[in-house]
Amino acid sequence: MIKFKNVCCLSLFIALVYSAPAFAQSRQQVKTDSVFALVQKYFNAQKADSLYSLGGELFKRTLTPEGFRSVANQQLFPLGDIKGSSLVSFVNNKVSTYKLIFGAVTLQLQMSLDQDNKLDLFLFQPFTQVTADKLGQAASTNKLLTPMDKVIESVVRPYIQKANTVGLSVGVLKDGKITTYNYGETTKGNKQLPTLHTIFEIGSITKTFTATLLAYYVNEGKVKLTDPVIKYLPDSVAKNPELKLITLQSLSNHTSGLARIPDNLEAKATDELNPYKDYTKQQLFAYLKTCKLNNPTGERYDYSNLGVGLLGSILSKLSGKTFEQMVLEIICRPLVMSSTTQHLSPARLSNFATVYNTTGEATTAWDFDVLAPCGALHSSVNDLLVYAKANMNPTPDKLGKALELTHQITFSKDAKMALAWHIIVVDGVEYYFHNGGTYGSSSFLAFNAQKNLAVVILSNSAESTDAIGVKMLQALQK
Repeated sequence: MIKFKNVCCLSLFIALVYSAPAFAQSRQQVKTDSVFALVQKYFNAQKADSLYSLGGELFKRTLTPEGFRSVANQQLFPLGDIKGSSLVSFVNNKVSTYKLIFGAVTLQLQMSLDQDNKLDLFLFQPFTQVTADKLGQAASTNKLLTPMDKVIESVVRPYIQKANTVGLSVGVLKDGKITTYNYGETTKGNKQLPTLHTIFEIGSITKTFTATLLAYYVNEGKVKLTDPVIKYLPDSVAKNPELKLITLQSLSNHTSGLARIPDNLEAKATDELNPYKDYTKQQLFAYLKTCKLNNPTGERYDYSNLGVGLLGSILSKLSGKTFEQMVLEIICRPLVMSSTTQHLSPARLSNFATVYNTTGEATTAWDFDVLAPCGALHSSVNDLLVYAKANMNPTPDKLGKALELTHQITFSKDAKMALAWHIIVVDGVEYYFHNGGTYGSSSFLAFNAQKNLAVVILSNSAESTDAIGVKMLQALQK
């Protein structure tokens, strides 16, 4: 296995314009596919040096030409020609996974490009595809009485019948009415359906809470969106010239230019299945002192868990409160969201759905230290419906005004962004959207106030819920 950059996917943002019935290709995917075509060409010609020439700075820092030539000749080329290939997924408008068929084996190749359209991720892995379905029909609370019930069933059933999925909660807010559906099990074999209040990891939907905190403190006059980040950093960190143009807003809308994750995170991880657990503020500042940006600040969208984690850390320092305390005091208590929290008490832990990886095996739930604001929250379908409703119909109080501010469009070049919220288009209708993915969960939240429609999906499986979320929007917005 050749690995040049490990990718921790907290968010599975699909930076595409949706068109029924299929997804349109993004410009970045077209670029990645064109490089993949060269990879396949050079691989089959056994041209190691030509393959190496496709690599970027990070790629070439990891292996010398001689080292890569050795790996290619000893491990890769003996596999024979790539006889067939297909795109499996394109995550975060960044990481492509291709299925590669050789004579005697099938592998998958993960690839991503740097800002110069050179390879920075080039990872061969065993190909894993779950094709089997469950032997029996997964249980459900769906009574199949209404047209909406039947729509949800038709969309969800293929997902929940997969062998690698376990439980699912769906919430729909349409024309002022809330409807919920639960499928599967909270833990394999326990025969307990999720409920309105079953707690799931929500991953990067957390970032919209962090954006709300930022907007709240902006309205309070504590900070400005245009404040330079160096204003809030220690002098030893702030003197890094790469950071001088980064603002609080650019941390929230992913235009800071900061890397997706700091490159010292993986090196410091004590548990590869729980990578954010032990990453501290000291390690974050050590990284920021010498870091280089991927892109000039404000020039392009480049998703960054690091950026939003740093933003939340700054707000925590300003308020004198932890991220969890800010979320509870400013958002959850006013909205009576009793299941939403970072840390799970024993009582809440008993209501937490066991998490499962992409192959359906139980895995570790994630913990966070300094980067908690990028993905640490847990919640329930009931709470996220309350949250979606509050976003769709902001009240005139402080929280309502903060939610309104998070909807302000702040960037619209290669992606349309508010504060943390992505604006996606489904069959001509714009939605405020975010999703989340950890190693054992997947989540989806989208709403449009004019259509009076919101959809929330929570799964305790790493199998993405994006496709079924989009299908629900397509069917329900008519």
